[in-house]
Amino acid sequence: MAVKRGVTARFIAISVVIFIIAVTIAPPAQRYFTQRAQINAIEAEIDSRKSRLAEAEIELQKWRDPNYVKSQARERLHFVLPGERQYIVLGVETEASAVQKKKTPVATKQFGSAPWYTKLISSIQQVAAGNGAVQE
Repeated sequence: MAVKRGVTARFIAISVVIFIIAVTIAPPAQRYFTQRAQINAIEAEIDSRKSRLAEAEIELQKWRDPNYVKSQARERLHFVLPGERQYIVLGVETEASAVQKKKTPVATKQFGSAPWYTKLISSIQQVAAGNGAVQE
């Protein structure tokens, strides 16, 4: 007796039921995963904002200390207390000023009393030529 294999009615019915279940479950599952991704993103943002808030609170505590305020006024604004004298040394090159000089644009490195448009054209020509070196 040979068994004939083919598509039976039972197979078709099970396939239709599975297809209907998949179609019914797909949109809610997609919404679930989308919302989970949004929730994770919001939680990450909350964590980063909490860390920034903690840093800001630490900074606020620093600024509440009168000695810190005095030191910042001395460093940033060059303030001195009554009775003190302040001396500023000029002409000393620090690492920060050396780095700043290296970052200076080509047009500001032009020497002479040439008009600004001459310096502009000269700097454009130097860049177009491919050498950023300053010509004196």
